Amino acid sequence: MSVLIALFLGLVQGIAEFLPISSSGHLAILQNLFNMEYYEENHLLFDVLLHLGTLISICAVYNKDIKLMINDGVEYLRLKSDSNNDEPVVLKPPGRALLFVLVGSLPLFLILFIPVSQLFLNTFFIGFALITTGFILFVASRYIKEGKKTDKTMTLTDAIIIGLAQAVAVMPGLSRSGTTISVGLARGLTGAFAVRFSLLLSIPAVIGATILSIFRAIGAGADFSLLPTYLAGFVVAAGVGYFTIQILRRVMAKRKLGSFSYYCWGIGLMTIIWSFFR
Repeated sequence: MSVLIALFLGLVQGIAEFLPISSSGHLAILQNLFNMEYYEENHLLFDVLLHLGTLISICAVYNKDIKLMINDGVEYLRLKSDSNNDEPVVLKPPGRALLFVLVGSLPLFLILFIPVSQLFLNTFFIGFALITTGFILFVASRYIKEGKKTDKTMTLTDAIIIGLAQAVAVMPGLSRSGTTISVGLARGLTGAFAVRFSLLLSIPAVIGATILSIFRAIGAGADFSLLPTYLAGFVVAAGVGYFTIQILRRVMAKRKLGSFSYYCWGIGLMTIIWSFFR
């Protein structure tokens, strides 16, 4: 893998991971189009670093929220376990958000029993999934009114349903952020909280994917001689990801989520047409 390819894939990961256009779909299209070695065994370490790059982006943007969530969660458990505390213990909003993120992550275990790896080679399916993403964004933007739910009023049912949407969106071409934000809006979340919850919900998913990739990389025998090249892609993914999250938040504030529909439809249609000529 050359430095140029690493930089390019880091750029794609940083942009497509957070904008509602499916990073997995784009990386799969590039892999099939240019016969890239990105998914081969000797580049699994690069996969780990790209995931870590996007994780750092989220943590950098929401570092205060994450600290509050963890602190309130720990404080709640401490008070609940204190036998001398007779007063009822109530979770504060940040602690509730942590609970919802953990509960919403549980449906991801379902994908362990669903073979989706072969779908990354099916360009027809990827194109169809991208078009589906476009319709999801279009409907969410045009026909779903923004609700009023935040971490104060969100329910466990909301978290589970959004978590199920995230589990379904592991298929290449379905945007994780676009699907979870759209379902969050459908469940009555405010636009700002739908974005924040969607990105916070991705943290356990990214950590899980990173751990799995680490084990796979160790088993395959990672090539550490390419580490400087991999780090170049990692830095680009983290830096670009940080600014892409800011763009997504502004887009959501202006209720322009549906503007990505046309891109998804276009790239999806081209992918389907291409699949017939492969």
